[in-house]
Amino acid sequence: MPDALRTCHVITRMIVGGAQENTLLTCRDHLEKGHEVVLVTGPTAGPEGKLLQKQPLPGLEVVEIPDLVRELRPPADWRAYRDLRRLFRERQFDVVHTHASKAGILGRLAAWREKVPAVVHTVHGQAFHPYQAAWRNWLYIAAERYAARRCHRIYAVAQAMIDQCVAAKVAPADKYKVVYSGMDMAAFSGAKPEGELRESLGIPPEALIVGKVARLFELKGHEYLLQAAPAIVARFPTVRFLLVGDGNLRGELEAEIARLGLAEHFIFTGLVPPADVCRYTALMHVLVHLSLREGLPRTVVQALASGVPAIGFPLDGTPEVILNGETGLLCPTGDAVAVGEAVCDLLADPERRRAMGAAGQELVLERFSWQRMGQVLEQEYLRLLGR
Repeated sequence: MPDALRTCHVITRMIVGGAQENTLLTCRDHLEKGHEVVLVTGPTAGPEGKLLQKQPLPGLEVVEIPDLVRELRPPADWRAYRDLRRLFRERQFDVVHTHASKAGILGRLAAWREKVPAVVHTVHGQAFHPYQAAWRNWLYIAAERYAARRCHRIYAVAQAMIDQCVAAKVAPADKYKVVYSGMDMAAFSGAKPEGELRESLGIPPEALIVGKVARLFELKGHEYLLQAAPAIVARFPTVRFLLVGDGNLRGELEAEIARLGLAEHFIFTGLVPPADVCRYTALMHVLVHLSLREGLPRTVVQALASGVPAIGFPLDGTPEVILNGETGLLCPTGDAVAVGEAVCDLLADPERRRAMGAAGQELVLERFSWQRMGQVLEQEYLRLLGR
C-alpha cells in the first residue's frame, strides 16, 4: 500500500443527496485504505435530511464551517474562504478535493493560495443551466473558469458534464476525467421485493408500481409524472406511483394529485435512509427519472442495479445509463404524453421489462462500484503527487 495521504474533502452541505453520498463513499474507501481523511462541510438543515446522521462513518473527522453555505452571500463567502485557508495552512493536506460549485470555487481558491500539492474538483452537476437567469449563468461560468485555473485536475460523474464545461470554455478537455459516481451495487442487485414493506405502503398485491426517487424540489420533474398519470391509470387502474423522497413541494404535489382525483394511486414515503432505498427500488416495475438538471442520475443506476428499467429525458448524463431501447426508454424533454406512453408500453410487456432490467444491471454493476471509484481517485491523487 502507498504511504498514507492526508486528504480533505470540501462540500457545502451533507444532505441526503447524490453528491453527498458520492463524497462519503470516497471518504469511506480511503479511510479503509489507511489514509487520513477530513470532511469539511457547511451547516446541513432542511427537509432533505442529514446524511451523516443516517449514515455515520466511524473514523471520519468532520469540520463544520458555519459560513460555507450554498447561496451566494458575499460577506459569508469571504469568511468561509478565510476559514478554509486557515485550515489548509494548519493541517498541511496532501490533497484537497472539492465538490459541487460553491464549495468547489471557494475551496479551490483557498487550497491553491495555500499551495496544497494536489487540488482537485468533482463536477456532480452544473451550476449553470438553461433553467435560470442568463446573468446568473454568466456569473457561474466566469467563477468556474477562474477556479479551473487554480486546480490540477477536474473530475466529472458523466461525460456530458465534461462536454458542457468544454463548450462553455471553463477549461480544456484534457484537464477533465470521467470518474463515475460510486454506489453500493451489492445492496441493490441483491435486494428482493418485500411483501411486508409493500403491505405497509398500502399497495395491493396485483398493482404494478411506477417509482420515482428524487427530492421533492423544483427541476426534479414531478409535474411531468402527474401530467402523465391520468392516462396511465386509465390503462392500468390498479397502478401505484411510489414517490421516494421529501422536499418543499410535497404539499403542492399532494394538492395537485387530489385535484386530479388520483390520491389513492400516489404513495409518498418521505425521507428514506440511503441504505434502505434498495428496498423500495426492489418493489418497482419501472422507474421514471424526469429531472431537468442532473449530473449522473444515481437513482437510475440504482434502479438498473435492481433489474428495473428506467424512463427519462435525454439530458446531462442520463443517456449514459438509459440506453434507449436497451436499458430503458428516452422521451423528448418535457413531453408528458410520451412519458405516459413509455410507461404504459413497459407495464404492458413483462418480458421487455425483464430484458431491459437485465441489460441495465449488467451495465452498471461494475462501472458504478464505490470501491472502483475510490481506487481510481486514489491513483489520481498519487499520480498528481508524483508517488
